[in-house]
Amino acid sequence: MMNIHILSLFPEMFTGVFGTSILKKAQEKEEVRLNIINFRDFSGNKHNKVDDYPYGGGAGMVLKPDPIFDAVESITDKSKKEPRIILLCPQGEQFSQKKAEELAQEEELIFICGHYEGYDERIREHLVTDEISLGDFVMTGGEIAAMAIVDSVVRLLPNVLGNSESHELDSFSTGLLEHPHYTRPVEYRGFKVPDVLLSGNHAVIDNWRREQSLKRTLERRPELLVSANLSVEDKKMIRKLKGE
Repeated sequence: MMNIHILSLFPEMFTGVFGTSILKKAQEKEEVRLNIINFRDFSGNKHNKVDDYPYGGGAGMVLKPDPIFDAVESITDKSKKEPRIILLCPQGEQFSQKKAEELAQEEELIFICGHYEGYDERIREHLVTDEISLGDFVMTGGEIAAMAIVDSVVRLLPNVLGNSESHELDSFSTGLLEHPHYTRPVEYRGFKVPDVLLSGNHAVIDNWRREQSLKRTLERRPELLVSANLSVEDKKMIRKLKGE
């Protein structure tokens, strides 16, 4: 079972997301244990204060190091292995499917959700193992980022999804965007399912799906093709799609 701990000043934000859908099922199957910790409980002062003014002046408040260090150590003191300790911040590595797959191999993860102007730099330098950002934008805190990352990691755990192959063909898992999907009815408002999908010829269908995946990636995210694992046939398809 994977253990995921989340340090947050607003633990109530996680109730709905972690209590429904795949994350709920993953906990019921005992594939993951989700533990939300309010690090205000480690403030060590009667006012439960976890932030302070920055040395040198400046706008905003900065999260103090001691509550976060103490909260993390309350977990690591009980851990059998060294957990990955992840700081959610705009300066971090941009999150990707590759990173989700990497984190899914761990037994224990700790996420630190910040608020206010930022973190005391000693948290970054002497406590965390990873810094992750969802993208080049700023959010009020790290909670929503933590939910997104946990969801993407947990769905990769064994037995979480009903079909063990479900995540293997997802967009980005193969290095490409996923091919189009269709279901019943065959025709809806004059729009028909492609004939190839009704042919029953699985080899032809697989070839069509691969071509569509390459086409969609070329049109929407061509930069992904640079690092994708492409076969000789894939490269031929790309040249064909480019009209070369």
